[in-house]
Amino acid sequence: MITRLLGRHPLGLLLAVPYIVFLAVVFAYPLAYAVWISFYDYVFAAPGMGLDHEFVGLANYRAAISDPRVRQSFVNIAVFLLINVPLTVLLSMVLASALNSITRWAAAFRVAFYVPYVTASVSLIGVWMLLFSEEGLVNTVLGPLAPSPSWLTNSALAMPSIALYVTWKQLGFYVLLYFAALQSVPRELYESASMDGAGAVTRFRHITVPSLRSTTLIVLILSIITGANLFTEPYLLTNGGGPDGASSSPVLMIYQKGIQQGNPDVASAIGVLLVIGVGLLSLLSARLTKES
Repeated sequence: MITRLLGRHPLGLLLAVPYIVFLAVVFAYPLAYAVWISFYDYVFAAPGMGLDHEFVGLANYRAAISDPRVRQSFVNIAVFLLINVPLTVLLSMVLASALNSITRWAAAFRVAFYVPYVTASVSLIGVWMLLFSEEGLVNTVLGPLAPSPSWLTNSALAMPSIALYVTWKQLGFYVLLYFAALQSVPRELYESASMDGAGAVTRFRHITVPSLRSTTLIVLILSIITGANLFTEPYLLTNGGGPDGASSSPVLMIYQKGIQQGNPDVASAIGVLLVIGVGLLSLLSARLTKES
């Protein structure tokens, strides 16, 4: 009976209990509560005050979808993901392969790639703003080719600039994921391919990419989730989603609707729509990766 309930390895389940409780308290309960709020006319109240919340059905979802700023934020995040996710996968895989092929200074390069990921976002954003400001180093180098308005104040370039920044900052983490996966790929495969006349590009396409398929799926899902939760970068880099909402994100809209404007019911509806969208994209990524 105990084996049937706990499985053949009850110790493993026992060790997993703290993490299961953590997921339930930190993720499952808030998500379920947000779903409940999204169907009611909900307002924040002082602790201890009991308020009756009227059931409004899909009214909060209609309010969220009908708001042009909310729709724009989802379009913005789609642009972000179209830039960030392919760049993240391609660059991290190429850099990990390069790290795997060198023998000297490999540890130093791994640390160099990983430093931006563990550095505080506020510090890096300050550097990025100096680089891409109106009179920053990038515009100075470009000279007459510099865009006007500048990168972070240009409605067409603000979100791509943020996507490039996040790609650069997060790249070290994904490089290490791919690098760890490459350690399990037998070097004999590369040596045999080299003896058969295969070049570096051919070895990369026919050995490295297929061997990293499961890791690529993880990188895809993690980069999609990270991109969908974009908040700090537009909040700090473009002063809260500017110019004119060109770099706003759904999570930023949740903050503005729920905290600044006092509409947690509409904010919860936006959050539920975002979770559904991320789930569908993750499932699509998993299917495409398996089929490829």
